[in-house]
Amino acid sequence: MSESTGAQLSGAASLVKALEDVGVDTVFGIPGGAILPAYDPLFDSSVRHILVRHEQGAGHAAEGYAMATGRVGVCMATSGPGATNLVTPIANAYMDSTPIVAITGQVPSAAIGTDAFQEADIRGITMPITKHNFLVTDPALIPRTIAEAFHIAGTGRKGPVLVDISKDALQAMSVYDLPTVVDLPGYRPVMKPHTKQVRETARLIVEARRPVLYVGGGVLAAGASADLMRLAELTGIPVVTTLMARGAFPDSHPLHMGMPGMHGTVASVGALQKSDLILALGARFDDRVTGRLDTFAPDAVIVHADIDPAEISKNRVADVPIVGDAREVIVELIAAVEADHESGRVGDFAAWRDTLERMCDTYPLGFSPAPEGTLAPQYVIERIGAIAGPEALYAAGVGQHQMWAAQFVKYERPGTWLNSGGLGTMGFAVPAAMGAKVGRPDATVWAIDGDGCFQMTNQELATCTINDIPIKVAIINNSSLGMVRQWQTLFYNQRYSNTDLHSVRIPDFVALAQAYGCEGLRCENADDVDATIDKAMAINDRPVVIDFVVHKDAMVWPMVAAGTSNDDIKYARDMAPDWDKDEL
Repeated sequence: MSESTGAQLSGAASLVKALEDVGVDTVFGIPGGAILPAYDPLFDSSVRHILVRHEQGAGHAAEGYAMATGRVGVCMATSGPGATNLVTPIANAYMDSTPIVAITGQVPSAAIGTDAFQEADIRGITMPITKHNFLVTDPALIPRTIAEAFHIAGTGRKGPVLVDISKDALQAMSVYDLPTVVDLPGYRPVMKPHTKQVRETARLIVEARRPVLYVGGGVLAAGASADLMRLAELTGIPVVTTLMARGAFPDSHPLHMGMPGMHGTVASVGALQKSDLILALGARFDDRVTGRLDTFAPDAVIVHADIDPAEISKNRVADVPIVGDAREVIVELIAAVEADHESGRVGDFAAWRDTLERMCDTYPLGFSPAPEGTLAPQYVIERIGAIAGPEALYAAGVGQHQMWAAQFVKYERPGTWLNSGGLGTMGFAVPAAMGAKVGRPDATVWAIDGDGCFQMTNQELATCTINDIPIKVAIINNSSLGMVRQWQTLFYNQRYSNTDLHSVRIPDFVALAQAYGCEGLRCENADDVDATIDKAMAINDRPVVIDFVVHKDAMVWPMVAAGTSNDDIKYARDMAPDWDKDEL
């Protein structure tokens, strides 16, 4: 079935109408020669176009919009360098399963393959980093392609889809024909899990003594946070939430052990490492979680539930593989567990919980006081989280400040933590916060950024000012590439090769913020932190940028060094937990 206007439209007009009809309200982009025909009908469209200052900013803004709203984000660029500037956010969205549609112009179809001006094979370039991509040279196919692109991006394991449209297709005329039902042969995401595997999982829960719910970003993507809460409280199984799943389960809940992985809590790393049953929900056994894979959770039976069958047993072999949407899996598992409870089969995990609670008490997250006269970056981030509260949204760049933001802000709600997890893209925070604020204009949105990350995409502050997008930016300014410096301290004999960004205020972030039309603030001591954050919170008619000048030798702890076992976790530089002592 299809919905047709019966009228002849240009390909460009068909593109814009298709965007309207699939429910798009915002596009982030920059015009250029090949995509220019689309910008003429966009001028009169109900779709809001936000003119960014770099195509990478458009892509990350689309990601931030998608992560904050749960809807598909949209970015647009011209051919050649415009399209290639989208490659990083597309790869980022692919790694983190973020639903975006990237629309690019392409040179006229007759010129494709001739190395024409601003030609790049963006379809070929992005084939490994998209769920699917299209090259459209027939204007009649534009509406159908847009419908299919949004369907693919927003269903199954969500992710990026690229639609590349030749300039002549945008200029030519055709009848507008948008399908009302998208039916793609070969694309049938499995939503419901196999009942036999769910029942087997329920049986394993009853028999386990040290089970763990290992929760990944797939739970957030499925909108399954409330169901996860029901499952955890029904079973009494401790929960760990990965970097991509922060907010999927409340930090304040007594069953929550924190974030696992390279910079996870001792209790969460220990819970996985010493478990006898791991229930992985929408997680992918990433190397940052497992450490050295052959030493990860050696005694655990693995139940791996994921909507993407390619993830099952990719890294750690699953004893019980479950393909299905995380929410569907959890709902059916709740029913199976309830049936077991009615029959008197109930798991007893009280001793296990007591052990992990002792670990939480013995090895809490914390940080060393800053040297006298300096400011601890962890304190700054902790206070931002406390003052802005769990209703705010927090977007982070990549590096030390990202880990501190994951550790020291308390996340109580889904959709409040936005970061670049899999790709680790510096420069993500400011444009992602911008996109999140556009999608959720009533929310307070903080970008917690490093001075290195900030200098990669800070030009989008101009976009924010001009378009009335009042985000708040906290620059954790340690005058260095902090995480790389930390590794040089620990593993390269303090040979700080090319990690010093200089402490002579080049640039002066306050002056730079003011030049972009933002409020610029600076804070250099702990006594002024709360007042500075309060001042930023009170300003809502323009973006605010705070230069928090912190000491450069702060480190992220706990830490599992790359390539080592989780058993080798360090609580602090010269302190490791004693698993045996703590009866793990």
